[in-house]
Amino acid sequence: MIHATAVVDPAARLGDNVRVAPYAVVGPDVVLGNNVEVGSHAVIEGHTVVGDGSRICNFASIGQAPQDIHYADEPTRVEIGNDCWIREFVSIHRGTAKGGGLTRVGNHCMIMAYSHVAHDCRVGEHVVMANGATLAGHVEVQDYAVIGGLTAVHQFARIGRNAFIGGASAISMDVVPFASAAGNRAQITGVNVVGLRRNGFSEEVIKQIRQAHRIVFRSHLRLEQAIAEVERLCSDSPELQHLLEFLQTGQRGICR
Repeated sequence: MIHATAVVDPAARLGDNVRVAPYAVVGPDVVLGNNVEVGSHAVIEGHTVVGDGSRICNFASIGQAPQDIHYADEPTRVEIGNDCWIREFVSIHRGTAKGGGLTRVGNHCMIMAYSHVAHDCRVGEHVVMANGATLAGHVEVQDYAVIGGLTAVHQFARIGRNAFIGGASAISMDVVPFASAAGNRAQITGVNVVGLRRNGFSEEVIKQIRQAHRIVFRSHLRLEQAIAEVERLCSDSPELQHLLEFLQTGQRGICR
């Protein structure tokens, strides 16, 4: 159902059972999947795809041009996955040509009110960003990460899988998978044990992750020495293989 006061371009592609509330705007290059809801005064423009069952709430702004002085109106994109909940006043900007041309939010994410996802970000699946969380350009947030309210993440930083970031933090370097971090600038405070248990990690796997974290963050080894020690002790674990890959591929350094 499209309200009479909504402005939906005839060229937009709408799936089945799409609902567009009063005064919303849907641009010509937008694709809305089945059962998508668009709240009143929301604006969806640019080359934007919204997956099935997602909800875009009142006054959200999706697919606007990136805040990049080098952007030259290239036809870059935003993709939002299935069953996401994009709350009030959230802004998600499309990518830049030099950054790959795509800003993506995966399936089953909740982006709470006033949050911002900048150009060329890659947000994984089942990610939660609490109110006012802000991602600068080119940030990667891996699956099941939780970012506390009013937290700012520096451009090109990474937030690892199943990490938890405390509220009002400033993230200037990478936060490794499975960790809890907080502060300005953020420091690792431990393993996100509560989050891991909620997501079905066994106690044995949590024990292995804790052992690896002790080596990396408490042993006073240089990072390359800590990586070698984790490889020696625990390299058969898929979770620790993921942690090792994360440690070996960073560009900004890690929060410690």
